[in-house]
Amino acid sequence: MADYDLAIIGGGLNGVSLARDAAGRGLRVILIEQGDLGGAASSATPRLIHGDLSVLERRGFWRVRRALAERRIWLRIAPHLVRPASFVIPAHSDERPPWLLRAGLYVYDALTNRGGLPASTTLDITHHPVGNALKRPFGIGLAYADCVVDDSRLVVLTALDAAERGATIRTGARCVRADRTDVWRLALVDRGHRRVITSRALANASGGWTSMVAETVLRQPQPATAAMQMSQIVVPRLFESDNVYVFQNNDGRLIFASPFERDFTLVGTVTHDFTGDPAIVAMSGADVSYLCDAVSRYFRERVAPTDVVHTVSAVKLSPASGRRRDGTTLFHARRRKAPLLTMFGGDVTTSRFRAERAVTRLTSFYPMSRPWTAGAALPGGDFAWDRFETEIDLARDRWRFLSEPQARRLVAAYGSRLPAILGEAKTRDELGPAFGPDLTAAEVRYLMNHEWARFPEDILWRRSKLGLTMPQAAREALAAFMADPSRTG
Repeated sequence: MADYDLAIIGGGLNGVSLARDAAGRGLRVILIEQGDLGGAASSATPRLIHGDLSVLERRGFWRVRRALAERRIWLRIAPHLVRPASFVIPAHSDERPPWLLRAGLYVYDALTNRGGLPASTTLDITHHPVGNALKRPFGIGLAYADCVVDDSRLVVLTALDAAERGATIRTGARCVRADRTDVWRLALVDRGHRRVITSRALANASGGWTSMVAETVLRQPQPATAAMQMSQIVVPRLFESDNVYVFQNNDGRLIFASPFERDFTLVGTVTHDFTGDPAIVAMSGADVSYLCDAVSRYFRERVAPTDVVHTVSAVKLSPASGRRRDGTTLFHARRRKAPLLTMFGGDVTTSRFRAERAVTRLTSFYPMSRPWTAGAALPGGDFAWDRFETEIDLARDRWRFLSEPQARRLVAAYGSRLPAILGEAKTRDELGPAFGPDLTAAEVRYLMNHEWARFPEDILWRRSKLGLTMPQAAREALAAFMADPSRTG
């Protein structure tokens, strides 16, 4: 008998979504990730849950409808990570005319049950607060509702839910060889130790490494893929409102400017073809300048490359025959050979649906329960999305030492599971040493013991974005704390 029913290579959003779905259907699952969960493209998304107006413009009506249905599901199952926002498109005389934008948003509204989100509308942004940060020529704006998401937290909490349903999650582990007979025999190097496991099925969800894993580890036919680099910039906050701005650039692309971690703005995304090692990817000066120039067409305050405080880049795969936004799943099964799933690409919005559809492909090989993930909250998400502000108030009532920004960050990250970190603490000192103004030893211990954080970067850039503001001395203290087992046990 095989050790597992499904082994998954890759701990990005595709991999953890497969693990969650399969574990919840009763399969014995192991996920193998060579680095950290969400350590590549899954933590470099535009951080949007949306139907994508650019897909609608290309008449991808079914894809938009599917994505908007998923938007409603995410609001229900992850209200701490996925939150509604008002998106505003300032009308630019040199780009799409207002009548065309209105028509597109009318179709956008018609494709979904909004689930409490407002319909699109036209704004006079000359006299509306959303226009305060914009140059004066933009008198008309189109507003519509979509959602923003904490992408890296979504990856980790999806993995946590999979683990709580029985999946084994191994970070810092690498599959070095896979032999295919009636079962898969996998050789792993797991934090320096070599071991062999067997699995009845295997999923290659290794993101930018998909083709390399197929060739060198699985020794199976490589999927024909094209690699694309996605890049974004983080700059100091450019506007006071909580709106997301959607700018039409002069090359036809849509550029998003979103509130980011209270004091910053996230601007993106610029994409282009990529060749090379996906582990070594960096944003070029030309791409930085492109995004700065794009938003400077609209904002009163000019954005220069010297204003950029952080860049985000990663490699995403798509089929060589065409760049599909909804991802690709390949299924290979032969007589007397264990099945192989290959899954790559796609966006955050449809990740749950893609995993559900992929795991269902295995039902002919062994019985499992019905799809379930659309109705089950992620850890900490067992409250209604319109009660998010109430949850912050409740947290401040219970832990009175929390400031409003601190409570907001913690509720956004942990939702109703915040008591697992703060417990019955009456003062901040009871949470142990502090690393800067926001991070405490209690939170660090929780992340190490329950969310697979091993290094400071795992906490500062994926479990949170505190790396944007944490002073160097606090980083060094955090590293020393995490390296001492007596302090973190």
